[in-house]
Amino acid sequence: MKLVILGIQGSGKSTQGNLLSRQLNLPYLSTGHIFRQISKEKTRLGRYIKETINAGLLVPDEKTVKIVNEYLSRPEYKNGYILDGFPRTLRQAKLFKNNVDKVIYLDVPEKEALWRLAYRNDDAREDETLKAMKKRINLFYKHTLPVIDYYRKKKKLIEIDGTKLIEEVNLEILKNLGKQIKQDKIIAWKQEKQIIIALVGLPGAGKTEAAIYFKKKGLPVISFGKIINDYIEQHNLTHSIDNHKKIALELRKKYGEEALAILNENKIKKTLEKNKFVVIDGLRSFKEYLYLKEKFSRAKIKIVTIYADKDIRYARINKRQERSQLVGEERDLHELLNLNMAPTIAFCDYLIKNNFSREEFFDKLEEVYRIIYFS
Repeated sequence: MKLVILGIQGSGKSTQGNLLSRQLNLPYLSTGHIFRQISKEKTRLGRYIKETINAGLLVPDEKTVKIVNEYLSRPEYKNGYILDGFPRTLRQAKLFKNNVDKVIYLDVPEKEALWRLAYRNDDAREDETLKAMKKRINLFYKHTLPVIDYYRKKKKLIEIDGTKLIEEVNLEILKNLGKQIKQDKIIAWKQEKQIIIALVGLPGAGKTEAAIYFKKKGLPVISFGKIINDYIEQHNLTHSIDNHKKIALELRKKYGEEALAILNENKIKKTLEKNKFVVIDGLRSFKEYLYLKEKFSRAKIKIVTIYADKDIRYARINKRQERSQLVGEERDLHELLNLNMAPTIAFCDYLIKNNFSREEFFDKLEEVYRIIYFS
């Protein structure tokens, strides 16, 4: 199924897009995400997009449509997608030959949208000043309303009252898509394979931030390091490199290099009974990976290594309010050698570089998540 979600800024496109993505088992993305990904590629097209965006210019309609079509030809979109905010102009809609099945229009008055944007709980975006928001909304009315009328005439438009509660809007969309809900579940949606994403990386690389990102997407997260942290706090010990090293090695002596996998096995098992997806924050020893492969043979296990340059990692740790003293080459070498993390990092399925902005990091996480989940 190929879906497009349109609406003014603040209408709830992202919220509904992410909900539908999980319910319909379809990847969700926006043209902004597509352009950011392509601009990072060392290709002629990547340079063109980067230079155009940096210059504050709009990518021409013909070029935009060509880029979106090529991006959607990737394997992870072979079964469909949910596209946010594209096509934006009537010209783009006429040029876009991707056989869109339905276009969902979330109808929200400007006053309601501005109120929502003003009271968002998330970190404010740089382009969400009142003046900037009004400008974006005016551009929508000028350029995108004709797109909505275009799809209405083609009998592909689903018009939804976006002022209702999130759950009500979601149910209305599903109803219009011909999907039935039974016991709070979509009958047509079934994830066949259990999936385990194991986050690996040296201290300060961004594992915790990645875990938080996945948690916000509704995925259960299990922290392997929590066992050591809890032990230290329960025994009123300090979070020093020596204490962390001592406890980790004592656990290894008792259970083997797969200690944290053994101690978290039941938690993973119970989580997978209710969910088909689980994220592990802080896989270390390669034997932990092998243990999980043996005990969860039905699951697809993917190692995602988070990398950041040493100076950047150390600077991040020093800014932490808690455990800021757990930093330095000694700790790095302990995790790489004593805890046997080096082969786990090297054996990863995906490597994400986290040297830059949170937005770029989250984009990369989303890209890897979509490939794992939808391929």
